[in-house]
Parts: sequence; C-alpha cells; structure tokens
Amino acid sequence: MPPAATTATESASTRRTPSSSEGEAHGENSLPLAREELNFVTKETDIVYEQELQRDPFQVKVWVGYLNSKKDAPPYTRFLLYERALRGLPGSYKLWFAYLKERVAALSAFDPLENPAPFEETNFVFERALVHLSRMPKIWLLFADFLKKQKLITRTRRAFDRALQSLAVTQHDQIWDKYIEFVKEVGVVETTIRVYRRCLMLLPEKVEDFIAYLQSPEVGRYDDAASLLAEVVNDESFQTGRTKHELWLDLCDLVCLHPREIKSLRAEAVLRSGISRFSDQVGKLWCALASHFVRLGQLEKARDVFEEALRGVRTLHDLALVYDAFVQFEETLLAAKMKELEEDDEEGEEERASKKGRGAALDDEARRERKKRRKEKKKQKSEEIDFLMTRLEFLTERRPILVSSCKLRQNPHNVHEWLTRVDLFKGDSAKEVETFSEAVATVDPQQAVGRASVLWIAFARYYEDRGDLPNARLIFEKATKAPLRTVDDLASIWCEAVEMELRHEAWQRALELVRRAINRPREVDADSAQAKLFRSVKLWSLAADVEEMIGTPETVRLCYNKMFQLKVITPQLVINYAHFLEEHRFFEESFKVYERGIAAFCWPHLNDLWLMYLTKFVSRYGSSKLERARELFQQATASVPAAHAKRLFLLYAKLEEEFGLAKHALTIYQAATKAVPEDEKLDMYLIYIARTTELLGVARTRQIYEEAIENLPEKQARDMCLRYAAVEKGLGEIDRCRAIYEHCSQMCDPSRDPEFWKAWKDFEVSYGNEETFKDMLRIKRSVQAQYSQVHQNVSELADSDVSSALNPLAAAEKELKEEEEAKRKMEMREKALEEQLYLKKKKELDDAEIAQAEEEFRRVQDMRARARMLASLPPDAPFFVAVAGFQGVRPGYLFHRGAQGVGYYLDGRQVGNDFASAREKAFVAEARAGGARSEGGKGDRERGGEELDIDLEGDVPDEVFGNLAAEAKKMRENKE
Repeated sequence: MPPAATTATESASTRRTPSSSEGEAHGENSLPLAREELNFVTKETDIVYEQELQRDPFQVKVWVGYLNSKKDAPPYTRFLLYERALRGLPGSYKLWFAYLKERVAALSAFDPLENPAPFEETNFVFERALVHLSRMPKIWLLFADFLKKQKLITRTRRAFDRALQSLAVTQHDQIWDKYIEFVKEVGVVETTIRVYRRCLMLLPEKVEDFIAYLQSPEVGRYDDAASLLAEVVNDESFQTGRTKHELWLDLCDLVCLHPREIKSLRAEAVLRSGISRFSDQVGKLWCALASHFVRLGQLEKARDVFEEALRGVRTLHDLALVYDAFVQFEETLLAAKMKELEEDDEEGEEERASKKGRGAALDDEARRERKKRRKEKKKQKSEEIDFLMTRLEFLTERRPILVSSCKLRQNPHNVHEWLTRVDLFKGDSAKEVETFSEAVATVDPQQAVGRASVLWIAFARYYEDRGDLPNARLIFEKATKAPLRTVDDLASIWCEAVEMELRHEAWQRALELVRRAINRPREVDADSAQAKLFRSVKLWSLAADVEEMIGTPETVRLCYNKMFQLKVITPQLVINYAHFLEEHRFFEESFKVYERGIAAFCWPHLNDLWLMYLTKFVSRYGSSKLERARELFQQATASVPAAHAKRLFLLYAKLEEEFGLAKHALTIYQAATKAVPEDEKLDMYLIYIARTTELLGVARTRQIYEEAIENLPEKQARDMCLRYAAVEKGLGEIDRCRAIYEHCSQMCDPSRDPEFWKAWKDFEVSYGNEETFKDMLRIKRSVQAQYSQVHQNVSELADSDVSSALNPLAAAEKELKEEEEAKRKMEMREKALEEQLYLKKKKELDDAEIAQAEEEFRRVQDMRARARMLASLPPDAPFFVAVAGFQGVRPGYLFHRGAQGVGYYLDGRQVGNDFASAREKAFVAEARAGGARSEGGKGDRERGGEELDIDLEGDVPDEVFGNLAAEAKKMRENKE
C-alpha cells in the first residue's frame, strides 16, 4: 500500500469525534462508511496533496487547496479532511470558520426537533472551535445564530453572555446588536430590559432604541421610558443623533399621552418646563398640558390651563392653536352633556313603557318620587348645558380681544394696536378709559412703534367728544409733561390742546395756552423735548395764526419778530406776515418783511419770496418806481439758479414791456436764454423770437435764430433750423433758405432724420431747379457716407481706450488680450467687408433713387412747361390749322400730315393730353355739324391710332406746379 493510502486509512480511523454520542449515533454502520471514504480519498488525483501533507502537515494553503479540489465530494468526506487539518492546525481561524459554515449549511434543510443528533454534533464542534478561538466574534455570532435556529433560547442567551465575557470590550459592539435582536424576538420583556440596561453601560447611544422599545404597545413600560428620557434630556454631555429640542418634545408627548401610567415624573412640571424652554412650540405644549388634565378627568384644571395659555402666548400662531383646542374642548363637553340628556330621556320613556306592561305594581308615592328625581336631574343637566353654551359664546366673543392682547404681548409699545384695542371696547366707557390709561402708562415713547402723542390726543378727544372738557384739559396737561421722543410729538399735543379750546370758543384760554407753549421753559432737562419746544416751527405757526385771529397787530408783530430772532421763520410764514401787513395797509413794512426774509434765506427757498415780492411791488407802484423795481429785478436775477430763472426773467421783461423800453425787454429776453437750464432754452428762444417779431418785426429775428442754432443742442438746433428756413421762405429769401438747409444737413443723418430731408426735397421741388436738386442729393449722399464711417469707427475707438488702460505688469493677461485683439481685428475686417458690400449696395440703391428723383424732376419740369404753354394758348385754340406748307414753329403745335391733311395739329406733349383731347372733340363736333360726319369719324379713328399719345403722368393736380399753375390761369384770364 502506498504512503498516501496509509495516511488516508489512519485519517479514516480517526474520523470519530471524542463525543460518545457520535459513536452511538453511527453504531455498526460507521465502518462501511469509512471504507467508502477511504476509496474516495485514495484516488489518483489526491496523491499529490497527500504526499505534500505527509512531508509537512502544517501548511494551511495545502489544506485549503486540497479542500478546494474536493468541492464536489460528499459532506462527510470534506468534514474528514477538515478534522485531519484541524488536528494539526487547531488554531487556524480560516479552517475553523470554513468548517463551521459548511457544517451549518449542511444542516440548513433539516429540522432540529426531528433529528437533533447532527445538530448536537455540530454544537460540539463549535465548542471545540471556541476552545482555541474564543476571541473571534464571528464564530460566536455564527454559534449564537445556529443555536437560535435550534430554538435553544437559554443556550443562545448563555452563548451571547459567554461571548461578551470572552471578547475584548472593543469588540462588544459587534455582539450587542445581535443579542438585543435575539431577546426582542424571544419576547421576554424583563430579559430584554436587563439586556438593554447592560448594553447601555457600554453603548449609551442605544438609549433611544431602548426608550422606543419601552414605549412600544407590546411592552407598555411608559414610566421607565419617561424616566430614562428625562435623564437623557437633563444630561448636558449626552450626545445622540437628535437634538435636545426633539427629545424634550418627545418627553412632553409621552407624559401627556400616558398620564396615569407615568408616576415617577410630574407631568405638569415637565410640560411647563418645556413651555419656558421652547418658544416655537408654546402653543402645542399648552394644548398638551390641558390634554393631560383632560385624560386625568380634571376638566376644571384643564380649563384653567387653557385660560392661562390664552393670557400667556405671544404669537398669533400659538394663540390660534390654543384657542381652537379650547373651543373644541368646550364643544366636546357640550356635546357630551346633550347626548347624556338625550339618553336620560330615552331611559325615562323605556321605563314608562315597562311600567305600563307590568301594571300598577308600584304605589303612587314611589312613582311621584321617581318622577320628581328625574325632573330635577333633567333640570340640572339643562342648566349645565346652558352654562356650557354661555361659556362657549363668551369664549367666541372674546376672540378679537384675545388677539389684541397677544399682539400687545409681542410689543406693548405698539401705538396703533392700543388704539385698535380701544375700538374693541367701544360702548363700554369703563373699559375704554381703562385701556387708554393702561396704554399711556405702558407705552415707552423711546421704544414706541408709532407716535406716542397720538395716544394722548386720542385719550383727550375721548373726553372732549363726551363733553367732559375738564378731564380733556387734564389729559393734555399730563401729556405736555410726558417724556416724549421728539419735539414734534410734544408740539402736536400743544397744538391739539389749543385747537380744542378754539373749537369750543374759549378764545382767551387758547391765546394764553399758545403763549405759554412758545415761552422758553425753566428748570427742565436740556435734552428733553420740553426744553426744545420753543423752537418748534409748527407751534410758532399756530401761535401766529391765533395772534392774527385773537390778538392785536402789535402782538402779531411781536410774534413774527420773535420768529425772526429765533430763526424759526419759514418762507411761507414770511409771506403770511407780509400779507397781514398788506391787509392792514402797511405796504412799505410788508416790503421790508420780504427783504428780511430774502436776507434770511437762500435759494431755492427764495424763489417764492422773490416772486411774491416783485409781483406785489409792481402791482403796487407800477411805473412810479421803475428804477427801484429794476434794481430789485437785477438783484433777484443776479444770483438766481438756472432752475428758477425763467419766471423771474419773464416778469422782468414784462415789466419793461409794460412800463419801460422794448429794447430793455429784448435785452432781458436775450439774457434769459443764457440763464435758463438746457431743457428750457428752446422755449426761451421761441419766446424771445415771438416778442422780437411783435416788437421789431420778422427781419430782426435772423440774428436770434443764428444765435439759437449755435447755442442749442443738436436736436433742438435742427428744429430751430427748420423754423428759420420757414421764416426765410415766407420772406421770399429762397437762397437764404437753401443755405439754412445746407447748414442743417450736416447735423441730420438720413437714416434717423428723414423728416428734414423730405422737407428739403419738397422745397427744391417747389422752388429749385435741376442743378439745386442735384446738389441736394449730392449733399445727402456725402452726409450719409460721413455718418456710416462714424458708426464704423466707434467700436475701434472704444477698444483702443480700454486697451491703453491695461496693466502692463500682467504679461499673461496681456498675451490673452492680444489673442482676443487679433480675433477681434479679424472680425472687424469681416465686418468692414460686409460694410463695404452694404455701402456698395446702398450706393446702387442711392443711384437708383437719384435716377428716379431726376426722372421725377424732369417730369415736373415738363409739367411746368406744358402749364406755361397752356397758359399762352387761348381756351378755344383750334385743334387743326390747315396750311399748304411749313410756316415755322408754332408753340403748342406740331406740323405733319394727319387725318385732316397737312397742317398744324395740337401736340399733347406740349399742351397736355387733356387739353388736346378736349379741342379734338370740339373740332370733331364742329366737323359733324358741318356735314362731314363720316370723314370726321375716319379722321378720329386715324388720329386715335397715330397721334394720340396718352401721358399717364398728365393728370397732375395744380399743387404740383406750385405758383406756375396760378400764373398760367391768370395769363389765360388776361388773354380772354
């Protein structure tokens, strides 16, 4: 026998494990199996592995290769090889793990209850493996999973415990998940809780899973869950995957939902702590606290919580949550009471029906007693229902007030909200006064949203509207001493107090009050509004009005002079003062007031003062003090800004036109054209031209037009040129008009200003000739080319300016810019080529337009020639003049042989087809009347075929010929 066979035989003889149960399981059949294995092992393919293992049996790779070659072998053969290998290598994790997995896989199709022996054998193999590899967590997990499949609960739990005892602490996290999963599946609550508590000692982050387990309906350990969750929330160093906020909300929900089960925590304290901590969940937590008491059956306590919440929430969202929950609570109670009353009624009816069936079994006294109790009970429940309905209605009516209270809790210094709250109590005087008093006591003027003075004024008006003036005066008196934020607020209160006295015709009290207000106070804080009140413009303005209405002229003067001294005067107050003096016939003093005001202010505030002063002065003195008026106007216009110059210069010019010299007026108009802003210069020049035309005639406006064209912006200069040209055309200065058009053409791009070129074209058609018309077209072409070149070079100039500003130190950027520049130049060349093609096409179109215009001009000239020829002929000129031979040129006639013979015939090209046709018809009619009808008809047909040249352009209205049509008509009339 070869050595390999000997080794195989020895291995087969040792296949039995040390377990006695194994031998009992196999019995007498073990020897034949060993022989089969021996036959299988001793095949030729295994000789190499056996020889190598005989040489060195401690090579793991050789054993693994041998096992891989036996992939198709029966399990017991592979188990034999594993046993042989592990006998020499008992500490090999690789071999043990593969062996155990194969044994577990081999038993996956068997039931451990029907055939437990193979499972016990595998359990023993696991025990042997753990003797050598107790530090390997995967083997422990595989063993525990195998025991769990066998339904060996206690052994599985002990296996997990042994694993935790054997493994290092750093490896325990691999065991606990499977351990906890196992005990949860078993369903023994106490065991699971104990395992969880042991796990939390090492892995405190598992606390959330533990809490969730305790809260599950199957476990129902809500008290333990709440206690554990409270510990987590109170532990500041505890780190979980959720925020403290979320954990707090979970705790609040837990104690709210299970008030009877949780005994270790005070639910109310927990919820109130959450309310104070989390401002974004206040409404929800208040509802949870009320719900907690509802579940405990403490309905009055729940109602107190709702009321406290309505008084404490600070946002409308929370208020809406609490209010809706409160209303639902009251409606639920009401519905329950009504349902209970209905059930009592039904029970009473059933009881009466049963008594009728039994007869009079009970005596009358017992029936009356029971009926009485039933009525009392029904009455009591009806009263309770009415009380609950009253509560619900009262809650509904309070909603606007609750909303107002919530807004004021957000910001107690909101003036508008306090006024809105007062309106809510309209009709309840006590509440209105209470709200006003609370408002003025609560609102801090320094933090107020809105003006605190509005509150005081509204409070005083409340008493005034009810005729209680003493209280209104008392409120105003307190308001004047309140620490208001601004002087304007304090001035508003004083003004309202004075106006109240005026409304009730307490004239002297109003005068005394306003004089008291404008006096400088003593013994007040220098930074307070009361100390600065005496410089309030609003208060001084009211004081002046009251003095004018109630006081004397002397007191009015003192008041206005005091305003000048304190420098609280305004231009409007100056005008009012001057108007007051004017009404009292103090004209010179009113002018002095204007001068004081002018000295006190500067532009633009002087505009109204100067206009009023100059207007009043001129209307008062007219031409009697012309030199003084001129000095005032010169003083006003010397420093006037451009924005306010126009009206002053027009007033000045009007003064000169009415009372002075026209020359001076025109000089003022000329100065005005330089003083006004750019957008008003055109209007000023037009006024200047209109006044010059009226005063000196149209011819004197030429210099003004030229000056305007030189000074105005380009667009306005074009308009002025057209106006100037119209003036020259009206004067008959055709050459001057053409020169103006030529000058203006340099400012008019044909593509943007077609109106100008149309006007010039119409002018040349009406007054020019072929030469001037061609000059106009030539100028138009040159201007168009000039503007096209400008548009082409704009982008190049802009790019050159940008490139010159580049940083010379940025070499890389410069190189990149050069590449972009080269690319841009290429694009520019392409664009230039396109522009050249465009210009070429444009030139062709222009040439065609010029040719068309020249043709039109020739046609117009022909029309004019025909008109002149027509004017030289009498209206009854004969159509045909018979002669023996040619006698020279006759205007309007053509000598040739025609239908009538040799002679002179009217030429339609010279006199117009209309006139020639009309004369021909007249000639034919005369011929017919003379007896030559047939010959005349023949002549008509021949002429129609030979000589009648219908000119499609002949039907031209007289407007085309301009003055020539009228001249031709006049010449015909003279000849007639």
